[in-house]
Amino acid sequence: MNISNNATVSKLVLLYVFEAMEMPLTETTITDMCCNRNAWVSYLTCKEVLTDLKENGFIVINTNNSGEQYYTITNDGRSCLSFFYSKIPASIREEITTFVKKNRQMFKRKQEYFSDYYKNADGSYTVLMKIIEPLGTRLELKLNVANRAIAKVIYNKWEERASKVYASIYENLIDDEN
Repeated sequence: MNISNNATVSKLVLLYVFEAMEMPLTETTITDMCCNRNAWVSYLTCKEVLTDLKENGFIVINTNNSGEQYYTITNDGRSCLSFFYSKIPASIREEITTFVKKNRQMFKRKQEYFSDYYKNADGSYTVLMKIIEPLGTRLELKLNVANRAIAKVIYNKWEERASKVYASIYENLIDDEN
């Protein structure tokens, strides 16, 4: 259900999404969730609403060390949402709640786990893998591999295995300290 023709409801829907997700969100995640995967708001309305919410102090943008910008709901945004919660159609609230329950972890991984690969001058490939958080980069690895096929395998597995890799490295480096 697209409610883009009502700017107030669109703003409340975005605030509700922030509240339901319970984490800072990139603009890409917001538009993917609200415009591409669901028709809660149109893309142009979403962009306008984000600007409006920011200008009115209902959301803030924080930039981490890597330059990624994350939107976060403020206390004023939560307060506004609590006052006008009932203005969001119950069907949309239910749709958002269900969608978030099913997809929160996937969106979290997409935001936090970055990977890319490129060819080096000597013909080998470098795979760049990162775990990025709203406050900065938690882990950055560059792995040199022999060919593109291996680089692609690592690239494709990173999102699924990043947390295990991080835990393993952390445990191996900290293990002797305790």
